[in-house]
Amino acid sequence: MLIALGLGAATGVLLGLLGGGGSILAVPALVYGAGLSLASAVPASLLVVGISSGAAVLPRIRAGQVRWRIAAIFAGTGAGAAFGGAALNRLLPDQAVLLGFAALMVVAGWRMLTEPNQMGGACALPTGGVNWQRCLPKAIGAGAAVGVLTGLFGVGGGFLIIPALVVGLGLPMAAAVGTSLIIIVANALAGFVAHAGDAALNYGVIAAFTAAAVAGSLAATRLGRHLEADRLRRWFAYLVFAIAVFVAAEAALNPAALGG
Repeated sequence: MLIALGLGAATGVLLGLLGGGGSILAVPALVYGAGLSLASAVPASLLVVGISSGAAVLPRIRAGQVRWRIAAIFAGTGAGAAFGGAALNRLLPDQAVLLGFAALMVVAGWRMLTEPNQMGGACALPTGGVNWQRCLPKAIGAGAAVGVLTGLFGVGGGFLIIPALVVGLGLPMAAAVGTSLIIIVANALAGFVAHAGDAALNYGVIAAFTAAAVAGSLAATRLGRHLEADRLRRWFAYLVFAIAVFVAAEAALNPAALGG
């Protein structure tokens, strides 16, 4: 349980600092740290991610760091797609889901290491706005893809949303983080509803994990201005790689343990 609490705090810290990424720790932490079955861990992860993201975004709303129109497009398409991802999750064996999750973690870590430093992109206007005529289809497609992954793997998708907002739509990093957190809250809520009833939930474990994540997210919001985001992103990428190897090895070598 102590390991799960530590990873819960790490989940919140990374959500608060980077607007995403921390949620990818929640499923393996709940499965291997708290001993939940995968069927229980996915909706529990979504609940934890949604609540901790909501706590982390409050200071950013007060600071005006949320682009509500973009958040509405991503969240609107992603929420519906999350139900499709949840349906796909039910069709696949647990071993296949976790192996796919490990592969997704590798992609996420690679994106964090190779994310371009420059802002802007084809959707950015010289005035600082967004060329919606050109980029609305891209925003809808990206939102739907993130929603499917949310329902399938129980992740908020911030590690995909941030590059899409910064590089694709040209948002400044601070606005991308705040907007990402709003999108994650909506996607996590939709994913949780889609998985409701799949398995009994251990609300004691969820409450402890969520409390640690919320505390971590609030602390990260205060500390974030004093830390170097690029270095944190690199460290997190290496942690993601290590956890991906562990998850893949456990799924491949010990599939019988996935039932909880």
